[in-house]
Amino acid sequence: MGVVVNLDEERNPSPLDRLAKLVEKDLLAANEAIVDRMHSPVSLIPQLAGHIIAAGGKRLRPMLTLATTRMCGYTGDRHILLSACIEFIHTATLLHDDVVDESDLRRGEASANSLWGNKPSVLVGDFLFTRSFSLMVEDGHLDVLRVLSQASATLAEGEVLQLVTANDTETNETAYLEVIKAKTAELFAAAAELGAVVADRPKAEQDALRAYGMNLGIAFQLIDDVLDFSAKEEALGKAVGDDFREGKITLPIILAFARGTDEERDFWRRTMEQLDQKDGDLEYAHKLLANHQALDDTVERARHYGAIAKDAMGIFPDSDIKTALIDTLDFCIERAY
Repeated sequence: MGVVVNLDEERNPSPLDRLAKLVEKDLLAANEAIVDRMHSPVSLIPQLAGHIIAAGGKRLRPMLTLATTRMCGYTGDRHILLSACIEFIHTATLLHDDVVDESDLRRGEASANSLWGNKPSVLVGDFLFTRSFSLMVEDGHLDVLRVLSQASATLAEGEVLQLVTANDTETNETAYLEVIKAKTAELFAAAAELGAVVADRPKAEQDALRAYGMNLGIAFQLIDDVLDFSAKEEALGKAVGDDFREGKITLPIILAFARGTDEERDFWRRTMEQLDQKDGDLEYAHKLLANHQALDDTVERARHYGAIAKDAMGIFPDSDIKTALIDTLDFCIERAY
């Protein structure tokens, strides 16, 4: 069978691909650990968990742990299982998210809940959470337990906070940032911070990597908000406009609502709060977002947080991995274009 190779990607690998190459051996070991540790005699568990894990993604969060650990000079192998732990936490939240959001697609493939139903998806998500805590205990270091248990609790709080603000057009930018810090950025922060924790580096370096991960995570989510209105479906991995159809209040909508006329605010209240949506409403939402520069300004906010993340990396000496981490940050922001 012939293999089709994308020559452009071969000649010009993305920053994520370059980062993966720098930690290739560790990443292969982490993937093996992920497959091994999601095993269960209850066959539905590895079947369902394997579906969403195999659906892809770039393993960005576990790669942050692998890369920052090596950047900090660590030469052991504790970070392998801990990166698997990060992936299990992330996958568990995806399973739960898709149930809450009633999503049919995940990374362009049928979501687990659309194939197996909501109950199995929730329960397998719970299994992955408990498996992640088994891996934390296996590592046995209190600082690791502190970072990851705090992250898990904050993620759950973020999910609940999102429910509280869902469909509420009075949500302001500050409140929304609190949601995405908890729901998305916290796991990025923990994944990066672990590098310095495992390498037993000073608190200043732990704090710097946490700041890098937190601000990367904020920027990442803000660009996802933009992509929901501007990406192609095959690139986004879900139907374009899903956030709008579900009444999710994201930063572009918050900005357009704040800058709009009374008539435009009535439109947002009808479509987002009451979910009374008609043919042409998504197109009109696009028009309002464009008129008020809401998407462009959201990208600018993402760049702001990206700049903070870059500044946090200044404490570390130059290296190939440091360069790749900074380039990855830029890549995550510029994917909006």
